[in-house]
This record gives sequence, structure tokens and C-alpha cells, in this order.
Amino acid sequence: MPRTTAAFAAGIGLVAALAAGLALYGTGTTGGNTGACAGAAKTSARLAPLARGEVAALQVLETPRPAPAFPFKDPEGRDVTLSGMGGRTLLVNLWATWCAPCKAEMPALDRLQAAFDAKDFHVVAINLDTRNLETPPLWLKENGIRALAYYADPTGRVLPVLQKETGTLGLPTTILVDAGGCTLGIMKGPADWASEDAKRLIGAAIGRP
Repeated sequence: MPRTTAAFAAGIGLVAALAAGLALYGTGTTGGNTGACAGAAKTSARLAPLARGEVAALQVLETPRPAPAFPFKDPEGRDVTLSGMGGRTLLVNLWATWCAPCKAEMPALDRLQAAFDAKDFHVVAINLDTRNLETPPLWLKENGIRALAYYADPTGRVLPVLQKETGTLGLPTTILVDAGGCTLGIMKGPADWASEDAKRLIGAAIGRP
């Protein structure tokens, strides 16, 4: 076989092998099988025009994707995952006591939770402190945060997963997850979650008229 023909044939073989590999392993995009969240696209479309005012920075996903899977601690210290909280809309917020903007928005998150029935909507505020673990719940108590349940990740497993999922390196970071476990939107940075803008957005997410 002439050298040029052999090289061409080898190139075709390489392309075919790469195509087969992508078909088998996927492209490496985070978020898993977006087809599982096809039904959530209608909710995203409903939310898009409501990402304004105090929540204008929310990046509503045109193509919702499965929420990331990671373990963290519930108020009783047991391992729990987001999928174990299915059946209601979740606002998953990462915060730490060493993060001033995080602490500034906690009272607003507390008021947002109080404005909705916990059976339909739940703020999952996950504390990321890995030292002095008695400090975060004490800080919440001292600052009158009563409607939020205390979730924590003292092992540091959650932050890298959310960083990969959202493309952000800073805190606070928040994701909005529908009752079917699909990520609808991402907020990089703080927001006034007690505002009327935020309440309208959450109301639309849970399908409340």
C-alpha cells in the first residue's frame, strides 16, 4: 500500500476510534444525562424572565441537568444526599463562617425559608467549616437563624464537586434544584433571598400560582 494511502487509512481509523470512545464514555461534560431532565425545561423557561432585580445574577439553565451527587451531614450528623430530599424544590447554598458575604445573606435565606412551606421548598444551607465545628451552629443561634436546618460538610467533599458543577471558585454559591432532582439555575455570589424578586422566582420554581 502506498505510504499516503496507508497514512490516510490510519487517520480514518483514529477518527473512528475516537468516535467510539466518545460514544462509550461521553464527552466529559458535568451534570450527567441531561435527557433525564427534559421535563424540567418548561420550568426553566418559566423562571428565565423572573431572574431579575435582586436575583438577576441567577444563571437559569436552558437545558437543566441532574443535580450533582455528594454526601453531607444532616442536623443529626447522618450522611444525606440531595436525592434523598426529593419531592420538593431545593435551594442549595454553600457557606462558611470565614466568608463574610455568606454570613450576610444567611438571615435572608432564613426569611425565605420561613415564607414557604418546607414540604414544597427547602433551603439546604451546607456549612463548609472544617475547624472549630461548634462555631457554625452557635453563630446561627446567636444571629437568630431559626428556620434553616443545619447541614454541614466537615470533610471538605462538597466544595470541589460544586466548583466543577458551577464553574465558580468563590463563596457563597447556590444552585436551584427542582423536585425531580434537576439543576435549574446557578447563583455565583450573594443575593437578597428575602426580596420579592426571590420569592416570585421560588414560587414559580415550585409551581405556586
